Amino acid sequence: MTHELRIAVATDPGLVREHNEDSVYVRQDLQAVADGMGGHEYGEVASALAVNVLADWRGDLGPAVAEIARRLDAETPQGAGTTLTAMRWEGLAFQLAHIGDSRAYVLREGELRQLSHDHTMVQALVDAGRMTPEEAANHPRRAYVLRALQSGNSHEPDLSWHQAKVEDRYLICSDGLTDYADLAEVHEILLSTEDGTDAAWQLVALANGNGGPDNITCVVIDVVRKKWWQR
Repeated sequence: MTHELRIAVATDPGLVREHNEDSVYVRQDLQAVADGMGGHEYGEVASALAVNVLADWRGDLGPAVAEIARRLDAETPQGAGTTLTAMRWEGLAFQLAHIGDSRAYVLREGELRQLSHDHTMVQALVDAGRMTPEEAANHPRRAYVLRALQSGNSHEPDLSWHQAKVEDRYLICSDGLTDYADLAEVHEILLSTEDGTDAAWQLVALANGNGGPDNITCVVIDVVRKKWWQR
């Protein structure tokens, strides 16, 4: 293998909430962010269950998400739920599993592009041409999720395959970042900050600088070429 992944994580409860309902899991072939729903008694449990399933999982993410849904039904109170955005790597290809309003982005050759599609009420209105993206970004119910993994009411995730390139930078984050930070500023931090850990914590600071009303989790993944002596 001529490349490797450099992975950095930052997570913070924000400035308002006492509990962090976000859960995160990373290893070389899998990175995931889950944002719990239903209040800290339920949300923390649901998001932790999701990443615990992934921690023991190898292979296709479709059955993994189905197993998370099954265990939510069996082990958590009605209403406990979580979003999930996960990347599973096979060489330079990766499978993306996504449900909810956490997000995945790629920074490639200076351009930042969203890979995931929000499962929210406002995104559905944007898709239908009834709202502009700018209106959606400031809508008071922008965090209202239509699809999630939830005890008694789970939905199917979006599953897709993508091809990475050396020098790509990927971001997986909870909506505690994207709902409270300008995307142009997110782009600038990812573009200008070489160290992934510094970039992740700068993104957390950006959201907290805007009031930090939600939990914030960021995973920055750099695809880098191995040096000849590392091969």
